[in-house]
Amino acid sequence: MQRTESIIFARLTALLPLAIFAGLCSRVPAAVGGGAIFFSWDWIPGIGVNLDVAVDGLSVLFGLIITGTGVFVVLFSADYMAGHRYYVRFFAFLHLFLLSMIGLVLADNLITLFVFWELTTVLSYLLIGFDNKNESARSHARQALLVTGAGGLVLLIGFLMIGGIVDTYRISALAEQARLLQRQTNYLFILAMVLIGAFTKSAQFPFHFWLPNAMAAPTPISAFLHSATMVKAGIYLLARFHPVLGGTEAWMGTLVGVGGVTALLGAILAVGQSDLKRMLAYTTIMALGILVMFLGGKTTPALTAAVTFLLVHSLYKSALFLVVGIIDHETGTRQIESIGGLIRSMPMTTFGAATAAMSMAGFPLFLGFIGKEIMYAGALTEEMFPAFATTAAVLSNALMAAIAGIIAIRPFLGPPRQTPRAPHEAPIGMWLGPATIGALGLVFGIFPDWVGRWLIQPAVSAFHPTVEPVQLKLFHGFNEPLLLSFLTMGLGLGLYLVRRSIRGWLADRMARLPVTGDRLYEMGMAATARTAAGLTRFIQNGSLHRYLLTIIGVFTLATAGIWALNATTRPGLLHLPSLPLAQWLLVTLMAAALGVVVVARSRVLAVCALGVIGSGAALIFLVYGAPDLALTQLLVETLTLIIVAIVLLRLPSLDKTAGLHSPGRWFDALVAVGVGTLVAALTLAVTGGPLDRQLTDFFEQNSAIAAHGRNIVNVILVDFRSLDTLGELVVVATAGLAGFSLLARRRR
Repeated sequence: MQRTESIIFARLTALLPLAIFAGLCSRVPAAVGGGAIFFSWDWIPGIGVNLDVAVDGLSVLFGLIITGTGVFVVLFSADYMAGHRYYVRFFAFLHLFLLSMIGLVLADNLITLFVFWELTTVLSYLLIGFDNKNESARSHARQALLVTGAGGLVLLIGFLMIGGIVDTYRISALAEQARLLQRQTNYLFILAMVLIGAFTKSAQFPFHFWLPNAMAAPTPISAFLHSATMVKAGIYLLARFHPVLGGTEAWMGTLVGVGGVTALLGAILAVGQSDLKRMLAYTTIMALGILVMFLGGKTTPALTAAVTFLLVHSLYKSALFLVVGIIDHETGTRQIESIGGLIRSMPMTTFGAATAAMSMAGFPLFLGFIGKEIMYAGALTEEMFPAFATTAAVLSNALMAAIAGIIAIRPFLGPPRQTPRAPHEAPIGMWLGPATIGALGLVFGIFPDWVGRWLIQPAVSAFHPTVEPVQLKLFHGFNEPLLLSFLTMGLGLGLYLVRRSIRGWLADRMARLPVTGDRLYEMGMAATARTAAGLTRFIQNGSLHRYLLTIIGVFTLATAGIWALNATTRPGLLHLPSLPLAQWLLVTLMAAALGVVVVARSRVLAVCALGVIGSGAALIFLVYGAPDLALTQLLVETLTLIIVAIVLLRLPSLDKTAGLHSPGRWFDALVAVGVGTLVAALTLAVTGGPLDRQLTDFFEQNSAIAAHGRNIVNVILVDFRSLDTLGELVVVATAGLAGFSLLARRRR
């Protein structure tokens, strides 16, 4: 009974994506009219970062794909994951990911978009490695996190540079600044940052290797994340930034070249797979490459082809992933050679597989056929490498047709085969998704005008304003795209007939490749581990002396280098303060105490000399009107002197050989003089310039009014820097507990 109740509850959670889907549907008429709705909530207004939301044709289309697919994935998962020990956790991660994707496609602020972008990365990591007892799942989840997470950080650099140039993070306002951005000398660098972020997320060559490995995730996660949603985030980013960074030779050449290579590579590798799920993963890489290639264009046919194929691929690929999940769940295997004749025991699953595969192959009457013709029309109009784009599209689609035949024919037709579990039809919650989504591919193909008017046209117009209408028709007449479609079907049939020979040839060639993406990744990880181990052995060798030397050295070199480049602060070195005689005597006393520290052979004497220096600093605070700081400094120095002296009494005397003539002592002296000189120079430079009283005025005006305190220093520590002060107290308390524990252990 508990299992049944859990399944019912999980199915009810599908109401969340269904409600969002309905809300987005209500915005479709406004999107058709070219309207967009903007919302904004303050987040960090001081730096222009707000929770800005834009609802237009592009975000509506992506949102409908995300939520529509999400409804069926949730229903599928309710039965597929039933009985799993982390059942509730799975649905929590799944819905959080769905909301993150919705936030990503609705975000109208670069920083907000980046936050949701990285949320999808983290949640993808949790979902890929959901089977945390499986070492392979953990390893592949970590790989996806590192590749896409690193791309996200590179993307953030590009976002910050864009915001710094145009002085806004509003995405909807960037199109007006496109010429300004493209005239910048660092335009190519910004473009590279944005493209790397998109390419890593959407598994473009050479970052494609993480996507097939992500198939370690449960099948509904593969259907949702790695076909319809997360991997399309990079596609969404490229479409959204098309009017901002697109149209240049660098944009077109990079996207057409990288996308075409990715499409061909993914399609070829897909034919060589025997595992149905990995086969679909490589075809996803192919589809993502096609989308990137057409987003490299700037004509209406090319961009229409990208948006149409986006919808086509999301429909058939999510359905086929769910079909593979059913096959695996009900038969216990995904190996193509181990299954057959499933049409007798799994008729509804067969229907879903057949309709989705025919759309994938581009059969007439299916939306995939229309998408393929538009794709060829777009390839022929590419301004950059049109012959390469057309050839890549034809070959990729031919291989895709062959793979569609493998998926639709081999598992379901022919004689039944012996499988680990006796095959039978899945529960309705599992086959409802692929059957419905597969049927949509047929319905949309029969009514293409409706799809073009209500979904494709508003999405294209959102990032490519044009008066040229988007026309989706089942038959455009006898033209070049139709001839290329016939050529594709013929090539696909031929490739299907020789599929076993191709698979064996590919397996042999892949085994001989000296370098692959996976191997490069493993080599990089191994090199990183070796470098980290070497640095750890060198730096963290247990010597406090080396730790302090490293910290001080890095601080000195970094600060001196940055300060040397800032010419405005250098004149401050010429400013020397005039001090009364009493203060010069105090400085002389502290300098003498420092000399005692350097030459002392007794630890207790050295600590006492340090106490003199600290007490001198307390007197300086007192002279300049800060008695509370002076008292704090004096108390700290006194307690430090007493405690350290008690400890040092138990230690032997300093090594007599470590005198002034020791090379180590002279090196330490050089470092000390260097950092002291640097700090003194910086202090003189700061005090020699005009005092910026912005913070001073703020605290003077708000300490009594806002914090109800007249001691400004105390108010800053307790109210304005309360979390910082709390952190310092925690550190001090932790150190005290650690010291107490060590002393107690020593007594025992």
